[in-house]
Amino acid sequence: MKILALETSAKSVSAAVVENGAILCSTYQNTGLTHSRTLMPLVDGMLSAAGMEIGQMGLIAVAQGPGSFTGLRIGVSAAKGLAWTLEVPCCGVSTLLAMAQNLRHMEGCTVVCAMDARRNQVYNAVFRVENGQLLRRCEDRAIGLAELAEELKDNDDPKVVVGDGAKLCHTYLTQQGIECRMAPAQLVMQNAAGVALAAEELAAEGKTVSAHQLVPVYLRLSQAERERLAKGLKITVD
Repeated sequence: MKILALETSAKSVSAAVVENGAILCSTYQNTGLTHSRTLMPLVDGMLSAAGMEIGQMGLIAVAQGPGSFTGLRIGVSAAKGLAWTLEVPCCGVSTLLAMAQNLRHMEGCTVVCAMDARRNQVYNAVFRVENGQLLRRCEDRAIGLAELAEELKDNDDPKVVVGDGAKLCHTYLTQQGIECRMAPAQLVMQNAAGVALAAEELAAEGKTVSAHQLVPVYLRLSQAERERLAKGLKITVD
């Protein structure tokens, strides 16, 4: 089954097609243009160059969060529209799990996934690589850098930081005396190929949803919602 995956969780945008664990084609752009302008032209160009048609896809996967609220909405909306039109299922993939796919060859390492969540926090998940598999050590979360450092200080594994927040996280952890290194430059950023590979495993476990059921996962309230709550206002309609 061919899986088309979309990744719009941060400043870059990417798409990929995977089948049976192999990446058939992929495209990536990080030029500062809005995802609403670039995503679907990238998908169309990638499929055309690869001699594929959208109707060949059996599953639509997308990074559903955490990440940029606007970016996630664009990616999830595109995935829902494609799946609805094709009448195929969707698979929402944790952005953090998808980025960890880049390092699943690093046996015995602890993979620290990080996206800048502002306010001295990162969106984070921690995995350990064993026999080429990613073993999750915590759920996706927004966590303060100080708290993350406290958790990792007694971890003796080699530690590698990945994600668009890797530099921020790496700098803080090393300042606290915690040995770690950043993933190589070509592997540090999240990408749609990682989304597709994670989705393939999730689909094999029956973890797919309909287009209607697919929703973004933000992990925390938006700034506008926090401001409304601070004023004593509701953030949902009764």
